[in-house]
Amino acid sequence: MSPTVLPTARRDSGGIKGSHVLTSFLLFFGVIFLVNGSMIYSAVSTNSGLVANEPYRKGLHYNDRIAASERQALLNWTEGAALTRDGKLSITLENEAGTPVRELTVNAVIGRPSTNRADIPLKLAEVAPGRYEAHAGPLEAGNWVLAFEARVSAKAEEPVYRARRRLWLKP
Repeated sequence: MSPTVLPTARRDSGGIKGSHVLTSFLLFFGVIFLVNGSMIYSAVSTNSGLVANEPYRKGLHYNDRIAASERQALLNWTEGAALTRDGKLSITLENEAGTPVRELTVNAVIGRPSTNRADIPLKLAEVAPGRYEAHAGPLEAGNWVLAFEARVSAKAEEPVYRARRRLWLKP
């Protein structure tokens, strides 16, 4: 009988080793954490999460806002708004007969649709019957949102007319 010879253990130089698996695992999750961290930072630094100022109070007065919209619709006024790159804002208001609506106190806010960081509040002056103007300064090209309110007097609590329009400034 011949003695049994066991094969000697060979060192395998190729193939996947435990250190390769550990390194791949750490790199994979490191990339995941890095991407998630950058997304979280971007979300927190660019969006305040605030949809409306004082949402509870506005919710309590929602029916009042609906009634004001119905009163405004009964006026049958039409408005026109123009905004130029140099920041000149012009708003025209006419009643249903086409006559200019005069002697109103008109306040407006021009801003970007996605943020309120660039909002510009304006008080418009009547430069011609039914035409109100203000200057906001030079504006960048792109989308802008115009929100304005017209009151019978500066001391009037509730506006008679309000509108919100999206404006586009060409590059």
